[in-house]
Amino acid sequence: MKKPILKKRKKQVVETPTRITNETVAEHREQILAGGRKFKYPHQYEKHRLVFNVIIISVVTIILLTLISWWQLYPVQNTSTFFYRVTRIIPVPVAVVDGKQVRYSDYLMTLKGSLHYLEQSERLNLATEDGKRQTEYVKRQALDGAIADSYAMKLANESGIVVTPDEVTKVIEGSLNTVSGRISQDVYDDSTLSTLGYTSDEYRDIIRRSLIRQKVAYKIDTKATAAKNAAEALIADKPTLSLGEIAKTLQGKGYTNVQVGSSGFVPITNHDGGLTQAALKLEIDDRSGFIQSTTGDGYYMVELTDKDDRQLSYNFIKIPLTALHDKLKSLAKNNKITEYIDVADTASQVPGRS
Repeated sequence: MKKPILKKRKKQVVETPTRITNETVAEHREQILAGGRKFKYPHQYEKHRLVFNVIIISVVTIILLTLISWWQLYPVQNTSTFFYRVTRIIPVPVAVVDGKQVRYSDYLMTLKGSLHYLEQSERLNLATEDGKRQTEYVKRQALDGAIADSYAMKLANESGIVVTPDEVTKVIEGSLNTVSGRISQDVYDDSTLSTLGYTSDEYRDIIRRSLIRQKVAYKIDTKATAAKNAAEALIADKPTLSLGEIAKTLQGKGYTNVQVGSSGFVPITNHDGGLTQAALKLEIDDRSGFIQSTTGDGYYMVELTDKDDRQLSYNFIKIPLTALHDKLKSLAKNNKITEYIDVADTASQVPGRS
C-alpha cells in the first residue's frame, strides 16, 4: 500500500506596506491617484448627462407652464388673484390699440374691483343668471377702460403729459371729506379695500391712469376748447345772458352738444367732478368761470341757486369732451384695435364704444 503523498501547504505571505520615505512619497501618491481615476471619469460622464437632463426638464416645464397660463388667461379668461399677480409681474397683453399694448393686469385690476363691489356691496351672486349678465357687462367696461387708458398713455407720451404723485395724493385727500366729516387716510384705505378690493397702491394706480386720460382728453379736444372760448367771449359781450341763452347761442354756432342742467339739492361734500366745490365758493345767483371737471367729461360753468350749511343746488352749462371718444371709435372702425379675449360687446359708457 502506497503512502499518500502529503502536499506542503504554502504559507500565505502577508505583504507589509512599503515604508513611505521622502524618496518614495511621489510614487505612493501616483499609485493612490491612479486608483481613484477609475472612479472619477465615470462620474464625470454621469454629471454631464445629469445637467443635460435638467436643462431638458426645465425647458419642457417652462413650455408647459406657458401653455397652461395662455390657456387660462385667453380661452378660459381666468380672473383669479393668482393670475392677476402673474400678469402684474409678466406684462402680457389683453389687447392692442394703435400699436400700443394694453396690459392684461390693467384690465384685471379694474375688473376685480367691479366684481368685488358687486359681491360685497350689492350682494350679487355672480353664479346666477343675473350675476353672469352683470359680469359680462363689467368685463366689457373694464376692457374698454383699459384700452382707453392705454391709448391715452400713448398720446400722453407723445405730448409730454405726465401725472405726478402729488397730483394723485391731492385727489385722494379731496376724497377724505365726507358728509360725516373728514376721515383719516387709514380709514379711507380700509374702506377702499373692503368696497373695491384695492390696496392703497392699486388705488393710486387707478387714479393715476384716470388723471392721464383726463389730461389727454382736454389736451386733444380742440372743438370743446373752441366752444369754451366762444362762450367766454359771448359772456364778456353780454354778461346778463342766462345759461340757457348762452347754450342756445352756442348751439346756433354749430356747437350742438352744449348742454344745460340743474343739480338739485346735493350735500356740500358731494363728489361730482368738483362742481359742488366750485358752487360752494359762490354767492346765490353768482357764476363761476369754466372749470375742468375732474371726471374728465367736459368744461362746466356753475351758477349757485340755493345753499345752507349741509346742502346746495346749482345750475350748470356743460361743454362735453368728445375727441378721445371719437378717436377710439375711429380706430375700432379701421381695425386698429385688436382684442385677444372674447368679451361680449354690450352697451357701455366707457369712451371708445358707441
